[in-house]
Amino acid sequence: MVDLTRDLKPDEFKEYYFLKEELKDFCRSEGLKVGGSKQDLENRIIHYLSTGEELDESTQKQSFSEASSVITLDSKLGENFKCSEDKREFFENEIGIGFKFKVKFQKWLKSNPDKTYRDAIDAYYEIQNSGEKTEIGKQFQYNQYIRDFFENNEGKSLDDAIKCWKYKKSLKGHNRYEESDLEILK
Repeated sequence: MVDLTRDLKPDEFKEYYFLKEELKDFCRSEGLKVGGSKQDLENRIIHYLSTGEELDESTQKQSFSEASSVITLDSKLGENFKCSEDKREFFENEIGIGFKFKVKFQKWLKSNPDKTYRDAIDAYYEIQNSGEKTEIGKQFQYNQYIRDFFENNEGKSLDDAIKCWKYKKSLKGHNRYEESDLEILK
């Protein structure tokens, strides 16, 4: 595994997998913003490693007015839906403590701005009961690896999967599961 330092070349950075927390630690140590998604952090770091300068993110629009409004079952989801803490709290109160903003539900929320929170709750249960596997976004390489590991290795443990993942992410190149990753378990 390569260390994430300011001496790392952008192309080399792209060849390795870093945990979100490692990206945040690097940003913190270099005085860069630590907020945002993993993709935001990676873009910020690539720009920094390329130019030595902080990425100007002032052109990104931010809307805080929606977050300050009271959410009811009849409230509209609205454009540019964000999975924020107030919305998580609302759904947990309505659905229960086991509520999670899973990918398929997030996509539904973002693609249905004219629907209500009541409609969203109905959609949540429908999605949960469908049993369909959701597509895992490319930024969630760990989740995809673990899913692929178990699809190919019935009877193996999560500890085995994690050992193989840690080995795989220490290597240069892609982080997709391959049968040869099992060598680390011998």
